Amino acid sequence: MSPEYAVHGRFSVKSDVFSFGVLVLEIVSGKKNSGFSGEDQHLNLLGHAWTLYKEERSLELVDPYLCDSANPNEVVRIIHVGLLCVQQCPDDRPSMASVVGMLGNEVALPQANQPGFYTERDVLVNKSTTGCSSNIVTITQLEAR
Repeated sequence: MSPEYAVHGRFSVKSDVFSFGVLVLEIVSGKKNSGFSGEDQHLNLLGHAWTLYKEERSLELVDPYLCDSANPNEVVRIIHVGLLCVQQCPDDRPSMASVVGMLGNEVALPQANQPGFYTERDVLVNKSTTGCSSNIVTITQLEAR
C-alpha cells in the first residue's frame, strides 16, 4: 500500500506503481515485505533493499534460487527499477509506461530516492531491574470414568 494512501487516503495511478515496485522486490528477493527479517533486523524489505542499493550491493538481495540462472546486470537493473517505483513522493515515481520502457531498454536510469515506508523498527531491549518472571502453565487431561 502506498504511503499517500495509507496516511492520507489518496489513491492514484502512482499508488499502483508503488505496489508494483514492492512486488518486484518481493519476487527478486523471494521474501515478503511484511514480516521481513534479514541481517538488518531493524529494517523491512524496502529498507533492506535501499540500504544494499546505496552501498552498491544490490545483488545480495537476490533469492539464492535465482542466482545461478539470472543475469546479474539485469537483476541489478530490475532492483533499481523496483526502488524507483517505491519512492516516497508519488511525483518521483515513474509511470507504468516508463517502467515498461526501463525494463525493456538499456536507457540510463535516474538515481532512486529513499523509498516510502522505509522503516527502521526499534529494537526493544528488555532491561528489567526486578529480574525475570516465570510463567506457570498447567495442562489438564480429561479421563473417562
